[in-house]
Amino acid sequence: MAGKRLGLVDQPLVHQAVEDLAAGRDTRHRLLGACRDPRSLLAAEPMRYLHALHAAGEPEWVAMEEVPDVLPLWKQYAAILRAWGFSVWCGVLNAADYGVPQTRKRAILLASRVRTVQPPPPTHAQVSEPESLFGPGRAGWVSMAEALGWGATDRPVPTVCAGGGPGGGPEPFPSGSRKTLSNARDRGTWTPRPAGVVLQSRREGAGWAARHRTRENRAATAPAPTFTAEAHRWSWSLRNNNQANATVRPISEPAGTLFFGHRVNECTWVAEPSNSPAQDGASAAAPDPIRITAREAGLLQTFPADYPWAGNKGQQFSQIGNAVPPLLAAHLLAPHLNVRLTPDDFTLAA
Repeated sequence: MAGKRLGLVDQPLVHQAVEDLAAGRDTRHRLLGACRDPRSLLAAEPMRYLHALHAAGEPEWVAMEEVPDVLPLWKQYAAILRAWGFSVWCGVLNAADYGVPQTRKRAILLASRVRTVQPPPPTHAQVSEPESLFGPGRAGWVSMAEALGWGATDRPVPTVCAGGGPGGGPEPFPSGSRKTLSNARDRGTWTPRPAGVVLQSRREGAGWAARHRTRENRAATAPAPTFTAEAHRWSWSLRNNNQANATVRPISEPAGTLFFGHRVNECTWVAEPSNSPAQDGASAAAPDPIRITAREAGLLQTFPADYPWAGNKGQQFSQIGNAVPPLLAAHLLAPHLNVRLTPDDFTLAA
């Protein structure tokens, strides 16, 4: 799907390679010469494994994942596996339906020799569903704010004054301190301030913050200060790549599918005007976009916050972007591993 998308052009050659491998004929060397992308035939590689294992009466079960455009290939695999005596299901699942804070859609194939295979029942829905006579309820999709610990998600996305930072609250450092902010986040020490805490506005000066009371001189039980027409408000969203048609989602929603390509990092936090713009006619400059960190991206894939990503920054993002979200993987594999999942198994790491 990345780059020139030549893998889509090569699909007939991949189908041919799968058919031949299933019959015990390895024609990949000949077919490779006709491929527009030399990586295309990697999608046929699992059939080489399956054919070799099938001759020995194995495997007991199979699980495969790819981008949605690979579904026709999985259907070919499914037909072959059924002919070998497997129960098979394949289709496209949305990771958000299983508690992943990301609407990542992937083509899934599940097969088993010892049980009837079905897709895992979704645990979440775009709109929460209460329990009824027809079955258990489903929680609402997990938002980025909830997954990252950036404030409550039971109210509209918190907005910030000009110069604010992501995280459900105003900028955690003085305006213009983007380097300090980035360094602190990379060290894992950045904790956004609670929603409603007001720092100095870049446009209004120190007097503005004094008039509206700051965190230091406001009692913990006092109501949050009121934003007035003097403060230009912003809310934070995640842009999932650097293309013109990139998905941009507010932090109150799950992220779009995270993409990391040849650049070190293509996902950025971007500030957008809130639903309550300034009333005084003035227009403050939006805060600069801030690149997502590996820790944040990993959390949006449902990895623990302290997961030990290896290599340089580019290699870390490549690992994150290519990974199957652990929460989704757990749902897919639990029946085959005879594991009974509980709600505690899916608590997002803080």
